[in-house]
Amino acid sequence: MSKKPRIAVAYFSGFGHTDRLAEAVRSGAVEAGAEVELVRVDAMSEEEWRVLDEADAIVFGSPTYMGSAAGAFHVFAESTSKRWASAAWKDKLGAGFTNAACKAGDKHSTLAYFATLAAQHQMNWVNLGLHPGWHTSSESENDLNRLGYFNGAAASTPADLPPEGVSKADIATAEHLGERVARHTAIVLAGRTALGLTA
Repeated sequence: MSKKPRIAVAYFSGFGHTDRLAEAVRSGAVEAGAEVELVRVDAMSEEEWRVLDEADAIVFGSPTYMGSAAGAFHVFAESTSKRWASAAWKDKLGAGFTNAACKAGDKHSTLAYFATLAAQHQMNWVNLGLHPGWHTSSESENDLNRLGYFNGAAASTPADLPPEGVSKADIATAEHLGERVARHTAIVLAGRTALGLTA
């Protein structure tokens, strides 16, 4: 039997809203049978770098500020350059999530940035795997993927609301992403075991 998927959620949260999404991703992945660790990228220890290096999948997360991931996440991304040079994260699975105050808010740019970062590391991207919710008159803002993103999980939280104000639908969408990453990681690990591959 294949080992349990090990998933790291590498994220930054400015005001706590993205923390809620990270916890939801973890919850979904744990429910699907994975071992999950949350890693705040603005205060990395050697042990937390080890968590990322040993993970089978890394899920990137950040609020969207000024059209991209937060500056603290970019600092983290740049600090992975030695791992990029050695292809240390090659063939890990990757995914992403973000939050912004506006319903659009250029969240697509942040998710695309995460996917590009993963591609630079030769990782394999896991998309959200959902049709859009709330795109017909019979649907509602309580639907999964209510904002209609595909490259990852996206949330919209009005800027004057506390972290508890993150939409339940967006929390559920992040949980779905965590579950999907866990299941796809399990499939990849089982395939490697079946083929006698070690990485």
